[in-house]
Amino acid sequence: MTLMAYISLYRKYRSQTFDDVIGQDHVVRTIKNAIKAGRIGQGYLFCGSRGTGKTTVARLVAKALNCVHGPTPDPCNVCEECISITEGNAVDVIEMDAASNRGIDDIRAIRESVKYTPMRSRYKVYIIDEAHQVTKEAKDAFLKTLEEPPPYAVFILATTEANKIPVTIRSRCQQF
Repeated sequence: MTLMAYISLYRKYRSQTFDDVIGQDHVVRTIKNAIKAGRIGQGYLFCGSRGTGKTTVARLVAKALNCVHGPTPDPCNVCEECISITEGNAVDVIEMDAASNRGIDDIRAIRESVKYTPMRSRYKVYIIDEAHQVTKEAKDAFLKTLEEPPPYAVFILATTEANKIPVTIRSRCQQF
């Protein structure tokens, strides 16, 4: 008997290029133009209802920044960096589910790890999903890191409830 690994539909059919993203043309165009111009932000805030592609676009930004041909608005999807990001095992792309990891100790771990340069990639990309669920104390602790990140760090917060993200954090991010 052969066991087949189950892959959820949203992972199996997740967009692998910016051009594959549907319904977010304005976001994709803005991000691609920023990458072309070399204007990479230190923080991004992706807001929207469930299933609108927040995490997908966050991963595409990570690919665009770290592709061997990049930073590029058109990642190749064949280099080692692109493949590791697609497979979810890139050491310099850190995804945190704030619904489960929402405390000050989790943010302290980010604050500690951001001090170190990327191991393999050009940028360390931190994707914090459900960012609105981070505790108040953790949000306060995160603010200092977001204010003065090292040049190789990019933070991408994804949330369904932008109103729960403090203005102090929102003002330091490009909001989509």
